[in-house]
Order: sequence, then structure tokens, then C-alpha cells
Amino acid sequence: MMSRIVDLRAQMAKEEPEKYYPLKLVIMSATLRITDFTENTRLFRNGPPPIVKAEGRQFPVTDHFARRTTHDYVDDMFHKVSRGHKKLPPGGMLCFLTGQQEIIQLAKKLRQAFPADTGSQVKQPRVHVSAADAPLEIDDMDAEAQPAPRRDDDDDEDDSDVEITGLDDDEDDKEFVIEGEEQPVEALRVHVLPLYSQLPTKQQLKVFEEPPAGSRLIVLATNVAETSLTIPGIRYVFDCGRSKEKKYEASTGVQTFEIDFISKASAAQRAGRAGRTGPGHCYRLYSSAVYERDFEEYAIPEILRSPIEGVVLSLKNMDIQTVVNFPFPTPPDRKALAKAEKLLTYLGAINAHGKITETGKELAAYPLSPRFARMLLLGRRYNLSAHTIALVASLAVPELFIPQTQYNLENAPDEEESEDENDTARERFAKRQIHTEADNIAASAAELKRKAYGKAHATLSRWDDRSDALKLLTAMAAYSASSSPASFCADYFLREKAMKEAAQLKQQLTAIVRSHSRTGTDDPTLSQKALPPPTDKQRAILKQFVAAGFIDQVAVRADIIGVALSRNPRRAIEVPYRTLFTSSSGDIVGQDPEARAAAKLSYVHPSSVLARLTVAEMPDYIIYSHLSRQAPSPPYDTVPKTRLHPLTTVTAKQLANLAEGTPLLEVGKPVGKIEQLPRGADGRERREVWVGLSLRGEKEGTPWPVGARKVVQKRIGGAWEIEKVVG
Repeated sequence: MMSRIVDLRAQMAKEEPEKYYPLKLVIMSATLRITDFTENTRLFRNGPPPIVKAEGRQFPVTDHFARRTTHDYVDDMFHKVSRGHKKLPPGGMLCFLTGQQEIIQLAKKLRQAFPADTGSQVKQPRVHVSAADAPLEIDDMDAEAQPAPRRDDDDDEDDSDVEITGLDDDEDDKEFVIEGEEQPVEALRVHVLPLYSQLPTKQQLKVFEEPPAGSRLIVLATNVAETSLTIPGIRYVFDCGRSKEKKYEASTGVQTFEIDFISKASAAQRAGRAGRTGPGHCYRLYSSAVYERDFEEYAIPEILRSPIEGVVLSLKNMDIQTVVNFPFPTPPDRKALAKAEKLLTYLGAINAHGKITETGKELAAYPLSPRFARMLLLGRRYNLSAHTIALVASLAVPELFIPQTQYNLENAPDEEESEDENDTARERFAKRQIHTEADNIAASAAELKRKAYGKAHATLSRWDDRSDALKLLTAMAAYSASSSPASFCADYFLREKAMKEAAQLKQQLTAIVRSHSRTGTDDPTLSQKALPPPTDKQRAILKQFVAAGFIDQVAVRADIIGVALSRNPRRAIEVPYRTLFTSSSGDIVGQDPEARAAAKLSYVHPSSVLARLTVAEMPDYIIYSHLSRQAPSPPYDTVPKTRLHPLTTVTAKQLANLAEGTPLLEVGKPVGKIEQLPRGADGRERREVWVGLSLRGEKEGTPWPVGARKVVQKRIGGAWEIEKVVG
């Protein structure tokens, strides 16, 4: 759209220069990768554009690199901040970590080391906090992030004996001496505040308030505080140099969460937070050698690490047929573009020639993924708009539910904590060890919380205990009807901020659907605040809407297609599934045939409603929203399991119906008796036969039989094509 406006304005300026002047387009960013524009001859055919570098209001910031880079950067941050708090002149501190888990862990240690009542420092504190005691950031829910493998720091002369020094050691204290300023005589109290994306807005705003008198503000933040945010009074930045990012493997669609070094551009942004209101200092928890060697200049652009079917559909809607030739500032991988076009074909948005269809034009009108837009379109056609809108809104906003890990409830006594025949004597002893009275009280409280959590989720699954999608719909409908949304979220372990966002999206989608409706509204429930419970028939239809939007993301039980299992599963989350499109890349498992076969299997995520079923109850087919995989852990010689995030179950017959007309459905040769029919009006041969149907994702993949149909075929050229389905 912008390119058309610019060209149109340029043409108007040529025709009537007195009335119109050429439109100037200014592209701005604090971390813009300039070469993507200056060296892009396809984007700027007449030469590189002029570059204007506008220096913002920035006070000088002094960088302090660490002598060595430690693996446990959270513990390193604790000691560095503690020494800095003791030695540095007054001023706020902004500490960058990778996620909510680390923030809660560090906040607890700092508050214990510097009690608020006295402000005095506890000498040589020994505080140990288990990761299980702390809640997780939203991006921890799909897969635990693991530090990416790194080489040893060149500055480390002997990494085998790295020791974190105590708070009273003089080592490295010179970096806390600021010329012209005296170190504090009396210790300040600490005012520790967290700042991360899922923190309620009211709590986020606390970082802008004045800290209590005699206290130093210490903000523990993720990269949400990296740009476009100025916290008053921040003089010191402590940067761990890492971030937790969702990485998308375009070839398989698998998502992983990895902790890795940030870019140099991001490091500069973080350091700049110390110089917004006055001269500042940035204490980097990594060496200059690691910075130069392991930090990329810029972060990987989002278009290279996210699905791009929405982008491709928008371009097709602008009548751009050859998307690969579009002048992207950062061109996506050709395979990713091809995959996006295939998906749009499965959704009926483009035809076999790559041209947008009428359905595709309707899908492009929604500010959503084409998958969700497809569901909304079906909802309109079947007069189920209100329920479909609520369903899509709840699916489009990630992580509505607070996971069990946030309450440390994930280890049920009959699962992880029960004795196993493979346990060592030490492990069995540890499980039988005597607990203190405080431990027993905490265990009782946790058990009550676990029961409340289970009851809440059972209530939200009442419409369908085999569909995670309908569980989300139930939560959305109940939230919308609640007179006290905050209390409802607390009672049902929902994220209030995410639910509010989903409710706002629901309102926006309702307005769009109404504007597209010829009669104003075909679904009378659109105008009702409370969504009526869907009937059994409506629930079945809604589940098929979900399957239609994610028709290519289907998995089959491995035993159904003859995959040999190395051992019999004992729990639902151990039942292996095979996805329609491969879920493993060739380089992840090397040349070991057994490892390659195992890497192609996927397993239901423990958070799914299906994880509560028995092995015998596990469905034959599952429609899933995405795949996730933990990052490999040292020594990196095993492949972590790929986890399915189910949406709903589906039958073979439903799959055949939904995939009809797409390249996913293959029609086999006639089965049984062939009945010849009279020639049609066009004079072509006709016959009535039964044909086998199967799903196939890849040419080299194994087809999945999904039933048979009785059809009428006619001969066109040398091939028989289906004229109509009769049974």
C-alpha cells in the first residue's frame, strides 16, 4: 500500500508540480540495520537513499566489561549488584535478565541480602533458590530455554577453577569508584521492582514512582526495558548480555526457546538506559573478548524467524503474483515463501497457479493469521460468528492460563516423585527424607492449591474434555459474562492481562464481522454480552472450524501407521505421534537411523487436556497449534522430545472432508467393483467406483489412509477425474 501511495504521489507531483510535491518517506529505528536498505538495489533502484543520523539526548555512559564471562550469570548479577549497591553513589539500577524466573529468583536473594527494615548488608549471604520455586516468563511455557552452546572466554586463563568472590572482597571494586563522587557512608535500603511483559500494568507502572526515602531503586527487567522506556533516576545498568528468544525452524515449524547472547545493537540500547537523565555507567557481565567474538552486530529480523503466510497473503491481495521478487528490506528464505504459499493453498486462499481467490480476499480483510481468518469465515457461513470470534480471540492471544510451574504444582506425587525401579539408593533416600514442620505446612498448602488448580481446569473443560481449543472458548465466554473479571481470573488461574487483551480482540473482531455482513448481523448472539453455551452439534462444528484452520498441522498415532515402538508408553504424554509434515531437520540427528526415526516422533505437551487421558483413550488424530522443543542440553548428544500443543481431536472422515480440494488429499485407484455409466452430455466416459483416500504432506512421506468414498468419475484425456461424490 505504501509503495503505491509513493508512486501515485510522485506521478501527481510531475503532472501538477505547483499543487503537489513528492512525498518523502522516512524510515526510523533505533537499531536499524542500515545495509538492508543502502545495499538493496531491488528496493532502491535509483541508488541508495540519503541517511540521516539524529543523535538523541544522551548523556555519556561509561562501559565496564567483566574480566571473565561466567556461565551462571544470575549468581554473577547478584554479587555484582550487591557490591555496586554497597559501593556506588546514590542512583537507580536497571538490571537486564532473560526472563521472569530469573527476575523472581534474583529479587528474592537481594531482599534477603538487604533487609528493608535495617538496610544493613548480611555478610557473606548464602541464599539458594531452586528454579522450581520461581514462576516462569510467558515464553517459558512452551519449552524450557537452555543456554546456547558457547566457546570458552578467551580472557579465562583457568576456567576449571572459577570462583565467585564474596561481597566484602576488594576484587573489581575499582570499577565502582566514580571520579569526583564519594562512596556512600551509610548503606541505603533496596527497593527492588520487577519489570517483564506479563506483569500487570499496575505493577509495571511502579518503576516510574519515586522510591521510598533512603532507598535505592533496583529494577530487574527483561528486554522490555531495552528501548522506548525511560525510568527516572537510573544511573547504573547491569547487563547480563543475554536474552531468551523464540526460534522458529521454518523447515519443520518447530519452536524452541534459547538463551543466547544479544546483538551489539541491543547491548548499546541497554547501556543507553543509564544515560537518559544524566551521566551513567554500564556494568557488563561479560568480557570485551566475548563481546567482540560472540555478539552479532544486529539481531536476526523477525521476518526470518516467524511464519510469513500473513505477509504473503497481503502481497497476493495487492496483486503481487511473484512474491519472491518483492523488494523486501530483508528478503525471507525462498523455502519459507514457498511453504507459506502452500499453506495458503491448503486454506483455499490462493489457487494452484498462485493467484488469490475470492476466499483469499475475504481472509485478507482480517488483522489475523490466515488460519484464524479461515475460522472466522467459516463461522459466518455457518451462522456461528459469536462463538467463533470468542474462540479465535482466545487462541490468538498466547498463554491465557497460568501454568502449574508458576505454583510449583507440576510434580504430582503419583508421577515424578514416586519411586522408580531405576532410582539409585541415594535417590530413593532423598525421596524418603524427613521433612520439617514448615515443609509439611508448605506441602499441605501446595496440595490445596493443586486441588484448586485441577478443579478450575476441570470446570473449564466441561464443554469438551478432549479439546484444548474449546477449553479456551469456555474460559473466554465465562470471563466475558463475569461481573468481576479480576476475581474470575484469580479463581481460575488465568492471566488477567492476557484475558483483557483477548476480550479487546473479541470486540474488534466482532466489529469487523458485522461490517462484512450483508444483513448487519446474521448471528443474533453477536449483540449479547454473555455467550450462550454451544449445543453438542455446535461444539462439533466449532472443532471442525479449528481443524480447517490448521488442516496441515495434524498428527496421527504412530502405531496406526505401523511405526515400531521401542517401548510401550505408560502415560498419555509418552504416546508417540507422527506429524503430517516432518518435525525434525536432517542435521539434528546426524546419520544414526534409530535417532532419525525417534526425532520424527512427537508427544502431547503435559499442559494439554489430553495429558489426563489413559494411553488407551488417546485419540487417533490430533490437530495442533504448534510444535515446541527444548534446546539441547550439555553434552548435546541427545535430541529433546518434540511436543505437540493440541487444539482438538479429529476423525479420519472429517480430515478427508476438510482436505477435499487441497493437495493434501490423494485419491487412490478404484477398489472393488467398477460400474460403467452412460456417457455424459459431453460425450465422455463415466463410471461409478469406490476409491481409497489418504493424506500425504510430502512427496516422500508415508500416506495416511483416511477412508474410502463412492464417486462418479469421468475420463478426461488419459486420466479419470472425480465428477461428484455419491457416498
